[in-house]
Amino acid sequence: MKKRTLILTLIVVIMIGLILPQSFVIPVEKANKSSYHAKSFWFYPWGKSGTHKGVDIFAKEGTDVKSSTHGLVLYTGKIALGGNVILILGPKWRIHYYAHLKDIRTTPLSFAEKNEVIGTVGSTGNAKGKSPHLHYAITTLIPYPWRYDNDRQGWKKMFYLNPIEYM
Repeated sequence: MKKRTLILTLIVVIMIGLILPQSFVIPVEKANKSSYHAKSFWFYPWGKSGTHKGVDIFAKEGTDVKSSTHGLVLYTGKIALGGNVILILGPKWRIHYYAHLKDIRTTPLSFAEKNEVIGTVGSTGNAKGKSPHLHYAITTLIPYPWRYDNDRQGWKKMFYLNPIEYM
């Protein structure tokens, strides 16, 4: 009986995550469509990652970065390519990835509201020496198999969503 209860609980949690409403804002203060290249998502070739799986939103260093949607802050810290990064679990079981930040202004396991300042634009990680920008990407924990194709890294398309379509 315990196994059945656990499975039902898991199904309910997954369903709640999928039905939570979502809405988005551009995550860089005062940014607009001219702040990024509209065809930069899934651009090849792109450095060590091979394919660019997000969008780079350019702004003056220190410009506020806002949470694009509400969610649970899973991680804040440093990684090699992304530099100072934040990961937020939002509605629909999607992870919102904010990279190259100068400053981080949120903490793990806190709840971020849409439009809340979570950091500032920078050039950390593999963006060092380049124009300050926010690398923003959205991944889904639940794969979308219909997005798979034979393109370079095409199997990863099941997990990466084009953030430009949501801004």
